[in-house]
Amino acid sequence: MASSPDVPSVGNTPENPGNGSPSETSAASAASGSSEAPLAAEPAADERRGRVRARRAAVMAVPATLVAAGLAVLTAQGALGVQFAISGMPFAVTATDLNGTGFEQFGALDNMADGSPNAGDTGGQELVVTSAIKKATLDHLCQSVDLGGTNLMITAGGGADKVQASALTTDSTELSGNAEFNNIEIGNDASTLTKAGVKGPIGVFSQQADTVHIANLRQTNYATTAGVFKLPGLKLRFSDSGC
Repeated sequence: MASSPDVPSVGNTPENPGNGSPSETSAASAASGSSEAPLAAEPAADERRGRVRARRAAVMAVPATLVAAGLAVLTAQGALGVQFAISGMPFAVTATDLNGTGFEQFGALDNMADGSPNAGDTGGQELVVTSAIKKATLDHLCQSVDLGGTNLMITAGGGADKVQASALTTDSTELSGNAEFNNIEIGNDASTLTKAGVKGPIGVFSQQADTVHIANLRQTNYATTAGVFKLPGLKLRFSDSGC
């Protein structure tokens, strides 16, 4: 986060004997019998440094915004959940069961490409919750995006083989289901997360757990990334309805 540099302002140069310092000027005025009022004393160097530190502290204390029912706080520094420009078109993701090992969650900002027609009045940014899972399996995965009058739908993992993913991250504006966490930690600084190998920015509220299970998962997402994504029984088609 940007802070004020330690550059002395005009008139705040420390006193230097022999260079017309305020103390010498006052002495010279007294010796000459001048009736002019002495100049106001310059603030001490420690006082000036204290003001600089106070300004820095004020910048670092920029109020944060609570999002996603208390699961994420985004500071002025912000965070990018994904490292690409999003389309700005949300898509639905559902699964009857999600089981994950190594779970993390924190707030983020996703950015659209400059001039995107989907930017609206958001400035091309979407406030999201990034969920990261080191290893995940999903039953009956469905993903759909509304293209305006029709939906592009992907389904997989409906048989004996489950969808498998590693280094999975999703950037969501909505998430629902019946969740169970093992050894959960709530309130971590996002820069200190260790469970899924992903670190958020310093000062951002987060949570993490050893394992996560979500039944009847439903998400509204703007982005998904994965190191490996195995989709057994993959089907892609257009549909009148989404997931």
